[in-house]
Amino acid sequence: MLRSLYIQNYALIEKLDISFETGFSVITGETGAGKSIILGAIGLLLGQRADVKAIRRGASKCIIEARFDIAAYGMRPFFEENELEYDEECILRREVQASGKSRAFINDTPASLAQMKELGEQLIDVHSQHQNLLLNKEGFQLNVLDILAHNDAALEKYHLRYGEWKQTERELAELMSLAEKSRSDEDYIRFQLEQLEEAHLVEGEQEELEQEAETLSHAEEIKAGLYRVEQSFVSDEGGLLSYLKDSLNTLNSLQRVYQPAKELTERMESAYIELKDISHEVSSQSDSVEFNPVRLEEVNERLNLIYSLQQKHRVQTLDELIALTDEYRSKLSDITSYDERIAELTARKEEQYKQVKQEAELLTKARTKAAREVEKQLAARLIPLGMPNVRFQIEMGLKKEPGLQGEDTVNFLFSANKNGTLQNISSVASGGEIARVMLSIKALIAGAVKLPTIVFDEIDTGVSGEIADRMADMMQEMGDRNRQVISITHLPQIAARGRAHYKVYKKDSDTETNSHIRRLTDEERVEEIAHMLSGATLTEAALSNAKSLLDAK
Repeated sequence: MLRSLYIQNYALIEKLDISFETGFSVITGETGAGKSIILGAIGLLLGQRADVKAIRRGASKCIIEARFDIAAYGMRPFFEENELEYDEECILRREVQASGKSRAFINDTPASLAQMKELGEQLIDVHSQHQNLLLNKEGFQLNVLDILAHNDAALEKYHLRYGEWKQTERELAELMSLAEKSRSDEDYIRFQLEQLEEAHLVEGEQEELEQEAETLSHAEEIKAGLYRVEQSFVSDEGGLLSYLKDSLNTLNSLQRVYQPAKELTERMESAYIELKDISHEVSSQSDSVEFNPVRLEEVNERLNLIYSLQQKHRVQTLDELIALTDEYRSKLSDITSYDERIAELTARKEEQYKQVKQEAELLTKARTKAAREVEKQLAARLIPLGMPNVRFQIEMGLKKEPGLQGEDTVNFLFSANKNGTLQNISSVASGGEIARVMLSIKALIAGAVKLPTIVFDEIDTGVSGEIADRMADMMQEMGDRNRQVISITHLPQIAARGRAHYKVYKKDSDTETNSHIRRLTDEERVEEIAHMLSGATLTEAALSNAKSLLDAK
């Protein structure tokens, strides 16, 4: 339950700190006094979008803070799931900077707006006048039935099955689209693949072929050069190896008389062996090189094929061509397997659809049962609210295909007259009648949901007299059931029934206007209700009437 509300630098409120009672309380005040400002501040605590224009002129930020007693409402799981500290007194705080930055806190721990919104919806329900328009919305009507049917678990299971079915449906549609496109490209892909496979491309062969082509093209030049090198080693007339051999023999003979000659002999012998080996290698290479125009033509034809394929497929290397071959091969394999995969997904989709239908049928059954109960209970609640001949019926139907909330269609039908035709409620109900229907629905929902605080913003619009008394009875009854009900009202009949009475008012100074709220004393309540009865001028009759209303509560 809402224990206190603190507002600083929000709209016309410089600073406000007010405590609230349990049970049924009322808030009154002239139009424009600031009641909507307080509701706007509470809206920020419920995760609504912050508007920097709402920050009081000249202030750097606004602060909204509310304290709730949540000991009796089993909310510990929310705090554990969101890794927040749990306390039986819960503090929600929202700060909005003039720069536009907004921060949210739960029990002094930074929290996301999504977390604040989720928690706020479990703590307080604000019913404003525009919510009466929801009465004709199918989503709202379904929600009413689901709440009263306690369909939370059933809806969660349905949403799971529905999500799986829709995911498979999307996958199937994408696969069928891809299959159709791929089949149109199949001939092209197959032709390209056959051409690449016929080339029998081998990794690394391009470099080898290019080197071979270079050698074959310069065979005579290479052979002549190698011959000259070979002759420089082995020529009978001054060959290098012959000279080295003579020098080696000379050093060998000097070893007897010249000790350093030994080391020189070893080094020269090593060089001689290496040079002799080089000579043999040069000779071998020279023998292997030959001018072969037939082989050169073959190599050039192979390279031309590789070059033409690279140019055609706009790649630079042989590796890219091989990778493209694998890619075409994979695409062709996919095309041939599409039918099998489509059949598999189709079967899965059909099975999931059956599961969705089964869960939807359970929802329909529960909603239909709840609808009959709602019809009876709403009629019973509306008759004392000045509708003795009211008829209320919930028309149920089925959609062609299941949707996110099931396959049910729902329509609230209404007639306030004995012989009137049942019609869509928004078409035939007056503003006052819709307000009474909404109050009755809220009372039903409040009995099914453990909601700590309900705020009614002028739900009594369009009613008066005895009807206002009966609406006050209903709100007072809701407040007596371990729940806090706060009604913002202009009706003295309702204002007199509150356990606590708060007044919103404005004060003007030379430089600014401030909105305030305070709890009225018993004497002040008499005067406030008398003003609501008679206007600005207090009369003895109004004061007497006000006292009578307060005594009768």
